[in-house]
Amino acid sequence: MDMDWKEKCFAALDAEKMFENSAHRTRFRELVDCYCGYPFFNKGVCKCIYLSAWDEEHFAIMLETLSDMSLGRDRDTKEMSIKGDALAEEQTDSEYYVYLLSLSFINGTPYRIDASADISPEVRYIIRRALRVSDIIDQL
Repeated sequence: MDMDWKEKCFAALDAEKMFENSAHRTRFRELVDCYCGYPFFNKGVCKCIYLSAWDEEHFAIMLETLSDMSLGRDRDTKEMSIKGDALAEEQTDSEYYVYLLSLSFINGTPYRIDASADISPEVRYIIRRALRVSDIIDQL
């Protein structure tokens, strides 16, 4: 992805008020600025970065993952998908569905969850916002 695309992405997400606060925006921007030039960076990774930027804990996980990928000279998201699968399986609460969403972003597959899934209102909100961001990014 080139620098023009990156700036269009920031502008589009800002225009739609998709960042919860300045910390969310800053964390997102830091990772995109740092990793957008790598061969593995694509729209799916960008969407995962948005999800991870919600809080420090997930930001740290994403930073470690992207750092490992850059040091390993990864050219695709295969390792990211493997790590995401492992992290999803470790979840015992609503967060499981957030990891499933990030895997759908990485793998370019539709996101479907059973309507009866036990997901907290907070996590449902995050998922709705991330799906909206996914649509915005796909239109760029």
